[in-house]
Amino acid sequence: MNDDTAHDDSANDDLGFSTRAIHAGQEFDPTTGAVVPPIYMTSTFVQDGIGGFRGGYEYARGGNPTRDSLQTLLASLEGGKHAYSFASGLAAEDTLLRAVLTPGSHIVMGNDVYGGTHRLVNRVHVPWGVSLSTVDMSDLDAVRAAIDPATTKILWVETPSNPLMKISDVAALATIAKEHGVLVVVDNTFASPYLQQPLALGADVVVHSTTKYIGGHSDVLGGALVMNDDALAEKVGFLQFAVGAISSPMDAWLTVRGIKTLAVRADRHSSNALAIAEALVGHPKLDAVYYPGLETHPGHDIAAKQMTAFGGMLSVALSGGSAAARTFAESTTLFQLAESLGGVESLIGYPSEMTHASVRGTELEVPDNVVRLSVGIENVDDLLADVLQSLDRL
Repeated sequence: MNDDTAHDDSANDDLGFSTRAIHAGQEFDPTTGAVVPPIYMTSTFVQDGIGGFRGGYEYARGGNPTRDSLQTLLASLEGGKHAYSFASGLAAEDTLLRAVLTPGSHIVMGNDVYGGTHRLVNRVHVPWGVSLSTVDMSDLDAVRAAIDPATTKILWVETPSNPLMKISDVAALATIAKEHGVLVVVDNTFASPYLQQPLALGADVVVHSTTKYIGGHSDVLGGALVMNDDALAEKVGFLQFAVGAISSPMDAWLTVRGIKTLAVRADRHSSNALAIAEALVGHPKLDAVYYPGLETHPGHDIAAKQMTAFGGMLSVALSGGSAAARTFAESTTLFQLAESLGGVESLIGYPSEMTHASVRGTELEVPDNVVRLSVGIENVDDLLADVLQSLDRL
């Protein structure tokens, strides 16, 4: 087992984000000079005598050079010391929860998060003996009231949130949590490390579905955890090895490939989404446009403070209710009806029956007139025309 998952790329620490995205952990192959490091498609490694591991590698569940290169890269981009790459975002989340929680532990979660995250805690960990409270993370007094100093172990923050694009003040929440010794976990999937740096804002752990903006091409599943705490990292590393929810070499390589263009993609995602959001404000067939880049958004000032741009995700509430929302979601052409987000292509979804179906009947239930758009990097005029023609059909 290779336990060395610490970020050791100090030569790149002073370089800009876009430079690190291409070079951190990506040294050329010393044997052939190949600019792109090879994919190590192997399940095991020859030992130089019993226990004589070459480079610390023994068996691919414990460590693989391709996965390690991705982990080095992720740690660099998030400004963390340790990074772990998993088979999916939920696998990463589950491993973190197992590392921190025990029966009797309490977790405080935002009241607008990815439905799968809530399902994981509510239907897997709660029956195991964990308790869960959900609050509006923008209400700091409500967060304080929800924390039980004796049992609360995690404050789970998602900002911007999925799908209502709520913004949480990570620095303020970290201050509150640290008063009670509570771990702050930030799901940074919607923002990506290019737009937001939760560890620098005071968070303890960053979680990603790398399937989304980090991979960026809708062709690979993955998840990640990034942190600075050595003791927590050791627990996470052990559980990853013991349980085995690792990313494969090919998945790790594809994720690295995607990361190299993250900065330029995120710039285009953000500019396209802002243009569409601004164009939709006041549309007669919409009750609301949820996008933190709009100055009217209640979290705009905080988002502007802790993000470098506002991302590619936006949601709209249709004035015609669920029937209008369903028709709208099924009428676009360039925006393809599908689960997921963050790819170069634009996607549209109906959260109440797709990504958030599992939270119907809970306090996280998504209004049935809400449609979520993942704005891609296509020509913005084409995307806007597609949205408008679909609204015209209502």
